[in-house]
Amino acid sequence: MLPVAIFRHAPIEGPGYFAIFLENNRIPWQLIAVDAGAPIPAQAADFSGLCFMGGPMSVNDPLPWIEQSCALIRDADRLGKPVIGHCLGGQLMSKALGGEITRNPIKEIGWGPVFAERHALAQTWLGEQAGQSVPLFHWHGETFSLPPGASRLLGNTACANQAFVRGPHLGMQCHVEMTPEMIASWCEHWPEEVAGVEVREAIQTPETMLREAPDRLPAMRRFADALYGHWIRGLAR
Repeated sequence: MLPVAIFRHAPIEGPGYFAIFLENNRIPWQLIAVDAGAPIPAQAADFSGLCFMGGPMSVNDPLPWIEQSCALIRDADRLGKPVIGHCLGGQLMSKALGGEITRNPIKEIGWGPVFAERHALAQTWLGEQAGQSVPLFHWHGETFSLPPGASRLLGNTACANQAFVRGPHLGMQCHVEMTPEMIASWCEHWPEEVAGVEVREAIQTPETMLREAPDRLPAMRRFADALYGHWIRGLAR
């Protein structure tokens, strides 16, 4: 089986639980460290699927690898190879497939409820969790629009588009890949993340994020298992 390519855009925003899930399901994966200068592959044919992680930059920034990543996403779409994106990764997918990336009305940092749609696609991706609310992890200031042909899967009051599906593809604004170690590491960067920003209800303090993690993570893992479990069905075996 060809590996799943996992694109990392910042050292602290690695594959986390997504890689653990792949390994538990005996699916090979290959890390492409864009932050360390690794080039974006020219074609998707060498992989069974593509996964794009988060990052502190904007997809609207003039970085050469952004358009290269979008071209690779479009190639995977043409070949019917599934793509999954987390936060920045979901924004890359939206941009590549015809959507737009804009500033979200507010920053969203920490644990916050997300509501799953009830439509047939949501039931396909989430099973009995469709139509339910679950606390997920957030760390973003921008958001994506739904690209043509996509359906909203998740949303909340702070950010209308928390996830979309389009064929075999899943683009997310939220971070279902978090591990306790990743949360602790990100909390170290909280001061610069909120500098000059009014700390409102959608922004938790590091103390609150870390205190709530043991209770929140199990529910998020069940949610991630459903999403990842459906996504891997599209991988070429």
